[in-house]
Amino acid sequence: MDDKVSSSPTVTITKNGPYAVVGNLPLAKQVIGTDARGDSVKWLADHAYPPQARYTLCRCGHSSNKPFCDGTHRRIAFDGTETASREPYLEQAKLMRGPAMSLTDVETLCAFGRFCDPNGSVWSLVNQTDAPATRAAFARQTCDCPSGRLVAWDNATGNPVEHAYVASIGVIEDPAKNCSGPLWLRGGVQLVGADGFKYEVRNRMTLCRCGGSQNKPFCDGTHAAIGFRDDG
Repeated sequence: MDDKVSSSPTVTITKNGPYAVVGNLPLAKQVIGTDARGDSVKWLADHAYPPQARYTLCRCGHSSNKPFCDGTHRRIAFDGTETASREPYLEQAKLMRGPAMSLTDVETLCAFGRFCDPNGSVWSLVNQTDAPATRAAFARQTCDCPSGRLVAWDNATGNPVEHAYVASIGVIEDPAKNCSGPLWLRGGVQLVGADGFKYEVRNRMTLCRCGGSQNKPFCDGTHAAIGFRDDG
């Protein structure tokens, strides 16, 4: 592979195979932390994998070396056909405008992180963003959505409100639902399709690693429905 290409943080989807990662992307488990009510309220950093310039991550859900690929996709004839929309986020999004902040939402990208739920849900909070405390809760909950389904916008500037992430990949674990979640691409990692298509670069997106999403390559929450577990 060309050294110039490999120096850029990139995840390439291989045809019916794994995600090929280049660019020295840090890889670590990220755990959904909950409060006493079981609501998703924070991210907890967990095990960090040893640094590697290049590696491959399981996409079929059946590797015995999760989160890494062990070639099982070939044995089970995994069908990893990409079915998700390739339109830019804003062309797919629905807009809800509040008094101080607004919300855009692409429901098909939902990865079932549930950070949107506390305090009456972000869809209600957006209408109360003229109150400082509510505005802060709305921004925090929206920014914690791993898939980037939800984006908060500052009405005064017209700019999105985002956490500043270093380019990296999180391997999501969801102990409250006793399942393992998707791969969390953070900080503007380029995703390339099996046919060479370059997906829109975004600050947050989640990729299916259970093999069951109907919106590949993106997570659609199927991991929770099937009880997918990463015991690697």
